[in-house]
Amino acid sequence: MTIHSLTTHPWWPWTRRIAVAGFLSFVLFMLVHVARAIDWREVFETMLAYPLWVVALAAVLGATSHLIYSTFDLVGRHYTTHPLRATSVMAITFVSYAFNLNLGTVVGALAMRVRLYARLGLDAPVIARIVGMSMLTNWLGYCLLAGLAFVFWPVSLPSDWHMGAVALRVLGGVLVLASLGYLVLCAVSKRREFSVRGHDIALPHLRMACVQLAISCANWSVMGATMYVLLQGKVAYPVALGVLLIGAVSGLMSRVPAGLGVLEAVFVALLSPPLSTTTLIAAVLTYRAVYYWAPLVVATVVYLTMEVHARKLAAAAAGNSGTRSHRRRLQPS
Repeated sequence: MTIHSLTTHPWWPWTRRIAVAGFLSFVLFMLVHVARAIDWREVFETMLAYPLWVVALAAVLGATSHLIYSTFDLVGRHYTTHPLRATSVMAITFVSYAFNLNLGTVVGALAMRVRLYARLGLDAPVIARIVGMSMLTNWLGYCLLAGLAFVFWPVSLPSDWHMGAVALRVLGGVLVLASLGYLVLCAVSKRREFSVRGHDIALPHLRMACVQLAISCANWSVMGATMYVLLQGKVAYPVALGVLLIGAVSGLMSRVPAGLGVLEAVFVALLSPPLSTTTLIAAVLTYRAVYYWAPLVVATVVYLTMEVHARKLAAAAAGNSGTRSHRRRLQPS
């Protein structure tokens, strides 16, 4: 029996819902169990004891990461040649990323982008290609950095995770090969167009693929640096980055909004000891404050401003499109 035949049965949707609900219930149970064992007063005292320069530097690094991520959709702008201005594209990407971090992929990466791009005049196929390129860019750098971290600086996993150092290194090698394989495919593939679920996708050239990899690696690296600063150098930077990368994908798989509690649990599981649970929880909560919650406040203001001025931005995009078309007509053949 094939996977397709299984998913066509009428009981499949209910089975999937029950499985997801069971997994979420297990995750919530574990989070509550861990939370009850934490001295929250000591955690908040540790957060208040942070040197001001540490929090300020973490905030600057967090803002830098958001700025880097806001360029991801510029790759999609070049890829689709749509007429929206670069500033509008970066604003949409920033807003969607902040909402994605706090409310999940469906709300942030998808719904928010579709809403704003559609308001500014782009049609569904173009929006789909932009979102696809942005997601590909994000995970391209993740694969390379996570792979390198797992191969050269593997963390000691808990015994109940059923994955040893050798398996982690093998996984790291696979991730590195997947990332580099994409570059090779863009460089040498003779077939440049593919069809995925009815959508035609053109393979970008190597130069664009290298840009994707570079900005994605830069973003994840700065994210790791933010956490490294908040841990105040008590673990090596590659270890802090590697644990953050594991936490990021764990939060995504858990389907808990913002991975709330999941990231904390991963840091405690992988870095305690040598660090205390209080130190780790305080670091992750401060990370959430500067990387999740503060940008969400700014993104909400930017989103409301774009909604108010949507017609003006759409008109500017239409004018920009006309200018581009005029310039192309004036160019000698």
